[in-house]
Amino acid sequence: MKTNQQIIIAIDGFSSTGKSTIAKQLAKKLGYLYVDTGAMYRAVTLFAIQRGFVTEKLLDKKKLIESLDEIDLKFKYNDRLHFSEMYLNGKNVEKEIRTLEVSKLVSKISTVSAVRKKLVEQQQKMGLRKGLVMDGRDIGTVVFPNAELKLFMTASPKKRAVRRYKELLDKGEDVTYEEILQNVQQRDLIDSTRADSPLKKADGAIEFDNSDMGLKEQFERVYNMALRRIKEANE
Repeated sequence: MKTNQQIIIAIDGFSSTGKSTIAKQLAKKLGYLYVDTGAMYRAVTLFAIQRGFVTEKLLDKKKLIESLDEIDLKFKYNDRLHFSEMYLNGKNVEKEIRTLEVSKLVSKISTVSAVRKKLVEQQQKMGLRKGLVMDGRDIGTVVFPNAELKLFMTASPKKRAVRRYKELLDKGEDVTYEEILQNVQQRDLIDSTRADSPLKKADGAIEFDNSDMGLKEQFERVYNMALRRIKEANE
C-alpha cells in the first residue's frame, strides 16, 4: 500500500503471546521494516552463556558489562525464509537463541540496565525513518513512547505454555509442558518486576488478549487497527 506518512507500530506483551508472528505478518503486509527486539536480548544472553557470565544460579553483571563492546548484533534478511535472522559477531544464531536454555536466562540478562541502554539506543536509531514494526517488552513505554499504534498482547499463562511447548517439540527440543509453564510464569514475574523498564501496558496502548483467537482473526484485527492509524497520520 502507498502512503505519504508511515508510522511506527510498537507491540509489547508477555512471552509466547505471538508478538513476533503478528509483527512479521504486519510488517510484510505493510511493506515495513520488522525488528524482533527479543532476538537482540536473546543474542546477548547467548553471548553471556558462551562466556560463562550467566547460569541459572549466577549472573556476573560486571564481566558482562565490561564485555558489551565485544557484542556486534545485526539482522540480515534471508531471501529464502522471507524474514531477517539474528547474527551475533558475524555468525547466524537464529536457531541457537530460540532454545529453552536461552529462554530460561534471557529475563535475567534483560534486568541489566547497561544491556538495556545499549540495545534501546540501537532500536531507536532503527525507527528514525518510521515505517517500522517492533515487538518486545518496553517498545511502547521506553523505545517509542510516541508510536502511532501501541499494542499490549496478553493471554493466559496456560495457553501460552501450550503454544511454546508445541513450538519447541516441533523443533525437536526435549521438554515437558510443566517445565515450559514454569518458565513462562517465571519470565512473567521477572519481566514485570524488574527495576529498569518493567513490562507494563504503555499509556495509550490497546490491550489485545488472544487467548482464544486464531492467527487469522488476530492478524485481521491488528491489520485493521494499523490501517486506521495510518489513515489518521495522513489526514
